[in-house]
Amino acid sequence: MTPPPRPADALTLEVVDLIATVVARYHEEYEEAAARHSLTGAQARVLALLAREPLPMRKIALKLKCEPSNITGIVDRLEARDLVERRPDPDDRRVKLAAATEEGRRTAARLRESLHFAREPLAGLSETERATLRDLLRRMLGEQA
Repeated sequence: MTPPPRPADALTLEVVDLIATVVARYHEEYEEAAARHSLTGAQARVLALLAREPLPMRKIALKLKCEPSNITGIVDRLEARDLVERRPDPDDRRVKLAAATEEGRRTAARLRESLHFAREPLAGLSETERATLRDLLRRMLGEQA
């Protein structure tokens, strides 16, 4: 039988609360920025992913932790606005990739540029502090620093 987890110490609880506040503020600003571009938050997140690289629907769903059928509807709406297109995967013609169009990449860039919440406080940190924060966050997520 696994022993019950130890209660978190006060510092850990404070850090968890601070992370939760940062995440909530980021999501709030992200939703507002998306709305200024006539996008939902989900549409903006899909567009941001596709602006980096074309992806199959299933991979988008995995990255955003949602059902592939939800992604299909989101991509349909982005495609209707000429922000996204579907194309065959060059490595497997049976697979369709969703890819940002040129206008989709421009919209994603404008959206990213309009996010000030994270950028402004981060600008107050030195480059070394930002790199340390990045490395700590990557470590928390189990990624290579």
